Amino acid sequence: MGVTHAAPTRATTSLAGRVAAAVVGGYGFAWGLVAAATSLCVAAGMGFHDAEFLSSLFGVLAYLCALLWAIAARRLWPVWAVLAAGGAVLAAVGSLVQAALT
Repeated sequence: MGVTHAAPTRATTSLAGRVAAAVVGGYGFAWGLVAAATSLCVAAGMGFHDAEFLSSLFGVLAYLCALLWAIAARRLWPVWAVLAAGGAVLAAVGSLVQAALT
């Protein structure tokens, strides 16, 4: 007896896209937020470890919000666009501020 495998359905690919957006996009956005917030807090005079801890707290909240948004959103392309573009912009801001500090 052979085992037959069904082709992935639209619901399966949609779910996979949402999970990928939640995990990958959310991580990238949270990472950019932590980088930008840490460098901006240090630039404002806060100690590095305090800024890193505070920014990490915001990063965890941002990751949770991105995860929930990716699962609940009606359309997936705005989720990918905001998370990818926002993460890239935030990472660039963090990098530029860090370069200006050194």
